[in-house]
Amino acid sequence: MEPLSFTVPPELSGCTVFHVLRDVFVMSRSHISRLKRRAGGILLNGSPAYTTTRCAAGDSVTALISDPPDSKRLEPVRCPLRIVFEDEWLAVIDKPAGMTVHPERSGMGGSVENALSAYFAADEFVHTVSRLDRGTSGLMTVAKCGYMHERMIKLLHTPDFYKEYTALVRGVFDEPSGSVRLPLAHPEGSNYKMAVTRGGLDCLTEYTVLESFGDRSLVKLVPMTGRMHQLRVHMAALGHPIVGDWLYGEEVSFIDRPALHSARLVFRHPMTGETKELLSPLPADIMKLIPSR
Repeated sequence: MEPLSFTVPPELSGCTVFHVLRDVFVMSRSHISRLKRRAGGILLNGSPAYTTTRCAAGDSVTALISDPPDSKRLEPVRCPLRIVFEDEWLAVIDKPAGMTVHPERSGMGGSVENALSAYFAADEFVHTVSRLDRGTSGLMTVAKCGYMHERMIKLLHTPDFYKEYTALVRGVFDEPSGSVRLPLAHPEGSNYKMAVTRGGLDCLTEYTVLESFGDRSLVKLVPMTGRMHQLRVHMAALGHPIVGDWLYGEEVSFIDRPALHSARLVFRHPMTGETKELLSPLPADIMKLIPSR
């Protein structure tokens, strides 16, 4: 992964190296601190430089953005993954239902992170930006270095990062669209399940009914915040649990996971400024439950 370089223009003459790192490269203070400890982490005209050094017009500031070569690498496990977008900084995958994002024990297993550890180049490391539950399918974003991970995390839940889910839920809605704003937290005695709880974290979900049939509805869900199990709990709280959601609704025989799919992702690429729009069609196990499909 190539380092970032910037030639100081006349209007920034006199600025410090720190100014370039923070405001031009958009690096956090913690990242800059780590660069100070790396050989060749920060260079001014090809030589090591203090961040307090002032720059002249025409000076070149260079900074490493790749992770240190001794960074911990997860066990590589070759698993098939559908990658729908990739460049030197990011990858977006279409995760199948049933696959975990993180290894289940000690960095080992057939998770998304293990699979990407096998797929990525030697100087690329797995930093998940948007995560999905084991049972949720669809699009998720992964950065290839800590620097890009920080840049992407800053975009989450802003107009520059939009995620849209499709879910099959129980019941027919009274209104074609609406929003759910209910606070969520772990109920007492649980470290996994979430519940609507007074004093919990603020959570907002927007929904739109796409179609209804019998006692089910296909809905578009947009999480405006990013809490654990947010969409699943909010739908259950409305009285419309996601079909197949054994934790917040009911277990059924015709699908073995919550019928929830990350279907659309739109984001502004931090490095190129380009807007990327990616789509994932509904998987077969959800499609077969929709009569009109």
